[in-house]
Amino acid sequence: MANAKEAQARIKINKLLESAGWRFFDDGKGKANVALEPNVKLSQAQINDLGENFESTKNGFVDFLLLDEKSFPLVVLEAKSEDKNPLVGKEQARKYAKSLDCRFVILSNGNLHYFWDLQQGNPHIITAFPTPDSLKSYRKFEPDQRRLITEAVGRDYIVQTQLPGYEREAGWLNADERPAFIAKNKLRFLRDYQKKALNAIQDAVAEGSTRFLFEMATGTGKTLTSAAVIKLFLRTGNARRVLFLVDRLELEDQAAKAFKDYLKNDYATVIYKERRDDWRKAEIVVTTVQSLLFNNKYKRLFSPTDFDLVISDEAHRSIGGNARAVFEYFVGYKLGLTATPRDYLKSFDASKPTTRDPREQERRLLLDTYRTFGCESGQPTFRYSLLDGVKDGFLINPVVVDARTDITTKLLSEQGYAVMAPVGEDGQQEQSFVSKDFEKKFFSKATNELFCQTFIKNGLRDPVTGEFGKGLVFAVSQNHAAKLTQILNELADVLWPGKYQSDFAVQVTSSVSDAQQYTINFTNNNLLGSANFNALYKTSKARVCVTVGMMTTGYDCPDILNLALMRPVYSPSDFVQIKGRGTRKHNFLEQLFDDNLKPLINEPEKARFKFFDFFANCEYFEEKFDYDEVLKLPARSSEGEGQGEAPPPPTGGLYEHTGADAIFHVAEQQIGYEGMKIDRMFFEKFEDQVKADPMLQQQVENEQWEQAIDYVTSQLFDKPNEYFNLEKLRRAAGVDRRLSLKEILQKIFGLIPYFKSKDELLEDEFQEFLLANQSKLAEDQGIAVLAMKYFFKAYATDAALRAIIDDKRFGELNVNPAFGVGDLRAVPPEWREGIPEYVKDYVPLNQFM
Repeated sequence: MANAKEAQARIKINKLLESAGWRFFDDGKGKANVALEPNVKLSQAQINDLGENFESTKNGFVDFLLLDEKSFPLVVLEAKSEDKNPLVGKEQARKYAKSLDCRFVILSNGNLHYFWDLQQGNPHIITAFPTPDSLKSYRKFEPDQRRLITEAVGRDYIVQTQLPGYEREAGWLNADERPAFIAKNKLRFLRDYQKKALNAIQDAVAEGSTRFLFEMATGTGKTLTSAAVIKLFLRTGNARRVLFLVDRLELEDQAAKAFKDYLKNDYATVIYKERRDDWRKAEIVVTTVQSLLFNNKYKRLFSPTDFDLVISDEAHRSIGGNARAVFEYFVGYKLGLTATPRDYLKSFDASKPTTRDPREQERRLLLDTYRTFGCESGQPTFRYSLLDGVKDGFLINPVVVDARTDITTKLLSEQGYAVMAPVGEDGQQEQSFVSKDFEKKFFSKATNELFCQTFIKNGLRDPVTGEFGKGLVFAVSQNHAAKLTQILNELADVLWPGKYQSDFAVQVTSSVSDAQQYTINFTNNNLLGSANFNALYKTSKARVCVTVGMMTTGYDCPDILNLALMRPVYSPSDFVQIKGRGTRKHNFLEQLFDDNLKPLINEPEKARFKFFDFFANCEYFEEKFDYDEVLKLPARSSEGEGQGEAPPPPTGGLYEHTGADAIFHVAEQQIGYEGMKIDRMFFEKFEDQVKADPMLQQQVENEQWEQAIDYVTSQLFDKPNEYFNLEKLRRAAGVDRRLSLKEILQKIFGLIPYFKSKDELLEDEFQEFLLANQSKLAEDQGIAVLAMKYFFKAYATDAALRAIIDDKRFGELNVNPAFGVGDLRAVPPEWREGIPEYVKDYVPLNQFM
């Protein structure tokens, strides 16, 4: 059986090598384990020089040997049978590689493959073998981590590339001229927190990390920080080429433009789709994940060694689902960027793992993001929050305009909007609609008109011209966006006759051609024209973009003054991203070319923006959204026939309200430095508070754990301002099991390096089981260890399975999806009872809950 599996693995490896462009050498004597580049022709003399046993070393015989263009050993490929982990051959392959003076090793069992550069740490999983051309290029790459770690990153790190020697320029030396000099040359100096982000990567590399995650609020300059990271790796020789992944086309253009502005004097940037044939000439390649996924383009056109640093913008989106395959395909360093803190993750009902609740999917996606970048504890490599940005004066909080109407108020109520619908020939049945039904099952033209009227009437005006300040409106659907756009344009014709020709508002959704270009033009202040009120003031003629989801994550338009949620939002990360479109600061005088007018402008600096909320979304996330427990939607109850005066809903469960609507409630609230509750969901302060407490320090040092736990519970938990408690800390840790307070304290004081995952703990417990029972294990049970481990883990973590096993209801295993009858039969008979007995006696099960 082992020989058959080994042969099968070799057949697969042969095919993979051939598909990667390697040609097997054949001298007529069966050298089928030596591969060459396809264009290399060996002379007879070279064939003779290879000898009969070219693949042999003093340490053994190489499974596969790949030769370079000069017929010198380039890669040692160690093959294992399909039932073995390729890593078991790691040390054996290292010996072979050193004997043959090879730098590269591939470990494979035909299904799972690792690429190992002996000069760069650990093997990396790959899903395709590297091509000969990519390895030739990669061989010239000799990174030096010491240079990366010690590189000085000053405030002018990017400026030194933008304008070398800027500090000797007259415009810089003259303090009075300096601001104009900086603006003219578009110089971008790093802020202190951006420098700290780079220092955090340097520290992480020094500790052996190759994956990093930056959690930075919208508007804090993730792209500029990324440019500095790219320069750091390229300048120190720790990357030859960088891949920057985005999840939308408009972000592709935005990122490429920024990198050219910041780094073009030293490094070339290309968008892959525009330079398909010569992208290798650039150091920075920008592309969407979707374009590489199409027809597996990333596998067909790229080799795993083509990029040495991969950066994922909006990481929780651009590595989600199938996109993960693209990200993981390339070896080397990985950096993720996100504006969505892991602390926003919503708990989900673990008893219903197949639920399609989008909040569960979001939570899993974000958790997966943190694990992908080596941040299982929930602590990113570097974090800079919205509250940090507001406190430091780089960002602004919104003025929330709560403007719910009579109808949205009823839709938001527990009872919902109730009507009596006909059933059969003579009967009636109550039907209720809630907020999530708006513009899906429940339609009201009057409500949409009221939304738009309130938005225009109360929106902030442009400080230079007094026209309506640029805004974004977020609709339920594309159809809803079309309706709102039409209403806004009709209102604009009445309010500003002759100024707009149905171009006050523009629908920007995926069904609209050129929608992506519209987003760029809106940022550049030339959407459907510009300077509509003042010929010397450049601002977009179109004042409002109505979208659904295109202009949420990553969209940069700092002169936005008005945001409107004309839909309910249930996802905290979506809410944060939408709110983030307005938090950037802006000086409107940058767009004004009339110097005589500039002194007359009041408040030229953007100091606030309005956030219109027609569905009480802000209240929901401030007061109602439970950040710790599973959210249960309230049951609907009847309001009687009070709403029955409206026409009944048509067939199909749809309802159209044809009456009027009115503003039920309008209130404005300026959000202060404390931010919204959703902005305060951080728990690093607990760690700082614990470390600063001398009593707790002493108790931990003396290993007085019971006293320490009592002290934390009584003195630090459930106090005003932060309201720390164990459940919140467990959630913030991002571990897939219940942490004890003792573990949390041990981690804070450095007594354990990290929180072990559920599977790691199970592995530890199983190893202890094997050690405790090694004298009882029969010699022929070695092959059953995997089955025993599977049973051990399943029994320890699955309460339902424990009940089935304990009650001997083995027939139920026939329909058990996690652990079936075949799994139990694979366990040696004596251990079918022995393992449950051991688990009950020695394994604390509450840690796996």
